[in-house]
Amino acid sequence: MKEYKWGIIGCGHIAHEMAEAFAQKGRSFSGIYSRTRERAEAFAEQYGIEKVYSSADELFSDNDIDIVYIAVPHNRHIEYILEAAKHKKHVLCEKAVTLNSDELEAGIAACMENGVILAEAMTVYHMPVYAEVSGYIKRGELGRLKMIEVNLGSSKDYDMTNRFFNPELAGGAMLDIGVYALSFARYFLSENATEIKSTVKLAPTGVDEQALMLLNNSYGEMASVTLSLTAKLPRTATVSFEKGYVEFDNYNRSRKAVITFLDGREPVTLTSNPDVSVLTYEIDDMEKSVSGENVMRLDLTKDVMDMMTRTRKEWGVIYPEERSRKW
Repeated sequence: MKEYKWGIIGCGHIAHEMAEAFAQKGRSFSGIYSRTRERAEAFAEQYGIEKVYSSADELFSDNDIDIVYIAVPHNRHIEYILEAAKHKKHVLCEKAVTLNSDELEAGIAACMENGVILAEAMTVYHMPVYAEVSGYIKRGELGRLKMIEVNLGSSKDYDMTNRFFNPELAGGAMLDIGVYALSFARYFLSENATEIKSTVKLAPTGVDEQALMLLNNSYGEMASVTLSLTAKLPRTATVSFEKGYVEFDNYNRSRKAVITFLDGREPVTLTSNPDVSVLTYEIDDMEKSVSGENVMRLDLTKDVMDMMTRTRKEWGVIYPEERSRKW
């Protein structure tokens, strides 16, 4: 398979992790753009990146770049997705891929029109342990899905100026951490939720601080989702079937799953290499998709965005960009 050249926009925490994943593969980004040039230059020096662009347009216009990785706040994703598509660059965008379903549909249309791949950098869809569990499900060894329980909570400093609580940066639990929990649930659900019940606690800034969500679909499959930016919760998840259940620890980057069967068989423990960065699986699958084997699960990304958009509308959590675009 061809080794593609990647450009990166942004140089925050997740950008460093992705650069380290490339380094583990003996590679690096080919170029970087950040609104703060000094940070971009430091990032480039740290990871051996050849080019530091003066503008995003300069990156998009570089004929050597095949794929653009977008690692900036959610509310700026759509502008870069649309520009990348216009310049016929494939896009791997950090989660949440856009602010809402309307933006995502616009991004998908632009990428389809220009013949490029759009994908969300969602670890859940690409880790080996999940593929192995899926094998047990497809073989019927676990029976029908019944219930999913998934939690994600962080204890953030209760500072309304930081990005987690700042509506100007599309803060809130849903887009920041809820996207992981909902992506986990949607990975196992046979279809998207047809019914969502929820309750929410809003921060003083108006973004969602804590929430409980209950999902149901026409198969009778259900999921409970607990989110918090102010209460530390274990990153545990359980998927229960007719014939057994599967437990994941640190599920958004899980390297281990334990399957317990209800017929008395010995539990099965599935593991993946602890020395391999989980982000390398995203890189590999993105390049497979660009090569023609589309494995990036944009279908699931669309369903999760639909759930998040529907629920935020019910909560009245609307960001400045959405108000100006008459969302």
